[in-house]
Amino acid sequence: MPAPSLPPQLYERFRRGLVIPAHPLALDAQRRFDERRQNALTRYYLDAGAGGIAVGVHTTQFEIRDPQIGLFQPVLALASATIDVYASRSVMKIAGLCGRTPQAVAEAAFAREQGYHAGLLSLAAMADADCDVLIDHCRAVAEVLPVIGFYLQPAVGGRVLPYAFWRRFVEIEGVIAVKIAPFNRYQTLEVIRAVCEAGREGDIALYTGNDDHIVLDLLTPFAIPTSRGMRTVRFAGGLLGHWAVGTKTAVGLLEEIVALRQNNTPIPTEMLKRANQVTDCNAAFFDVANGFAGCIAGLHEVLRRQGLLAGVWCLNPDEQLSPGQAAEIDRVYRAYPHLHDDDFVRERLATWLDG
Repeated sequence: MPAPSLPPQLYERFRRGLVIPAHPLALDAQRRFDERRQNALTRYYLDAGAGGIAVGVHTTQFEIRDPQIGLFQPVLALASATIDVYASRSVMKIAGLCGRTPQAVAEAAFAREQGYHAGLLSLAAMADADCDVLIDHCRAVAEVLPVIGFYLQPAVGGRVLPYAFWRRFVEIEGVIAVKIAPFNRYQTLEVIRAVCEAGREGDIALYTGNDDHIVLDLLTPFAIPTSRGMRTVRFAGGLLGHWAVGTKTAVGLLEEIVALRQNNTPIPTEMLKRANQVTDCNAAFFDVANGFAGCIAGLHEVLRRQGLLAGVWCLNPDEQLSPGQAAEIDRVYRAYPHLHDDDFVRERLATWLDG
């Protein structure tokens, strides 16, 4: 059942599957928070049809929590207020939660005050914690705000989380979903198996965060043998940094996939081709050639070209486009124009910036 802070109708839509972009951070050339462009990004996601927005997550830059930067609360507050004023429908608000237990609990409390419905709980700060400590930590946060588990790939700061952890984690009452993002098929299957073995496949939604495998994750049924018999589950939707760009296209993609599921239609070859095209775009945006060093700046570059951001600046000056990354983005833009939102953004940009 949904936690008290999560409206039942929104919870049901979330379980059925939404497009949820991970919200970037808009900065000016002095690396100061650019509220005007931050608002424009939020409005873009809402008009593109996103069913939820995740704020304060990896794509928003974990450095917003640094005391000398102090942007965690302003960024979350602005996004929530913009959604409330601009959206014509109920939108799932997800707050990124980080740090050890006191920090994560405090962030969850603030997010709940701001009207967020759930928290995406990163365990990156708990790299030295054993399974018992991790479970106690997750349970403490879930008492404050419904929790979405987060398997973040180690290449960008996550840690390996074994099956034994996930099997216990999914039994926590306040857990409503898991964002599975290890970029690893073996680890992805371990989480799905844990959900099914616990008998919670009916009330814990699976969201792909595997930006290298988006379309195939959403298309694939997972048949999992358990002690209660075979259980078949699917990823409901995606909570993705990749969907911070091309959001309207992503909404259409998920709608197509849902229609294929509902009609029990064989997967068209064209959809499989598109799966590889999306992954090729992701390789450029996320800077796979350089170990993901430019993954945030790559998304910024796409948004800069569209006029939504003024530049690719990150809070950490060392985070920037890698050599050759801009040329790779040029390549995928030329190769796959049908995967980008440029025309949609061009038509509405002035309204989003100044409306």
